[in-house]
Amino acid sequence: MIEVEHLHRRYGRKQAVVNVSFTVRRGEIVGLLGPNGAGKSTILRILAAYLPGTSGTVRVAGFDVGRDSLEVRRRIGYMPENNPLYLDLRVREYLKFRARLKGLGFRRSRLRADVVLEQCGLTDVAHQMIGTLSKGYRQRVGLADALIHEPELILLDEPTIGLDPHQIRVFRQLIRDLGREHTILLSSHILHEVEMTSTRVLILNEGRIVVSGTPDELRLRMAGGGQVVAEIQAGRAELEAALENLAPLQECVLSPLDDGYWQVQLTPRTVVDLRPAVYELAVQRQWKLRELALRRHSLEDVFVQMTRGEEEQEGWE
Repeated sequence: MIEVEHLHRRYGRKQAVVNVSFTVRRGEIVGLLGPNGAGKSTILRILAAYLPGTSGTVRVAGFDVGRDSLEVRRRIGYMPENNPLYLDLRVREYLKFRARLKGLGFRRSRLRADVVLEQCGLTDVAHQMIGTLSKGYRQRVGLADALIHEPELILLDEPTIGLDPHQIRVFRQLIRDLGREHTILLSSHILHEVEMTSTRVLILNEGRIVVSGTPDELRLRMAGGGQVVAEIQAGRAELEAALENLAPLQECVLSPLDDGYWQVQLTPRTVVDLRPAVYELAVQRQWKLRELALRRHSLEDVFVQMTRGEEEQEGWE
């Protein structure tokens, strides 16, 4: 559905997008994740044929965004970060108007307006002025606008910004439901939002894609994919000597507890689950073991690590 190859975008001397390449398959929900100014909105605007790239190739459904922009626009629904809604129109009137602008006939416009009103939970406010709606409902109107012409690809730029927790949950479910029939590319700097809605994540920093994969794959990119925590009753010197030979470790932290127990936190340098080895060691040494757990890294850990400066990147494999 989306093919981006060596995309660059410059604003004067500022490089907003630097040599970005990625693909999105049909039916995927892909999250563009990155700090403010990482280039997320610029990439979406280029895909929407709203903004040209400085160099590189961008195709949507096989059509080149530069040469075949009208064909591309017929196949996308774009919801920008700040919806440019007509506040003095009623919701249903606005959606019919937008449908006509997007090439739908009079009868088809009315039918599609009714469909997206129900799909986005707007039926109860269909005859209300957009200017009187809450932020959450205005976001729904923007989404309905993006869906009105039945696009193959939906581009959502910070779709939940400014919403309260209840509205975010409703909007998140809407996105998941849409993912059954559409390809979706959404941008956000809210980690939990991307993790809850996306099947794959692209993390950008300073205009570059620094890592991509499913949320689970990205967690595994952290050293060892997780930290093993155990509570063991043993002498400190004996523990330290035994654990040194367990596996190549990035970090080993021992903290004293009650009754002669130590909390052991082991972070391996490679992707390996140390729990079986710790258990076997405890059995061999006849240590008492009352806790053995794997603490997996969160998407936040990945995001923070990958968007730091190069001097802070030590510890990654």
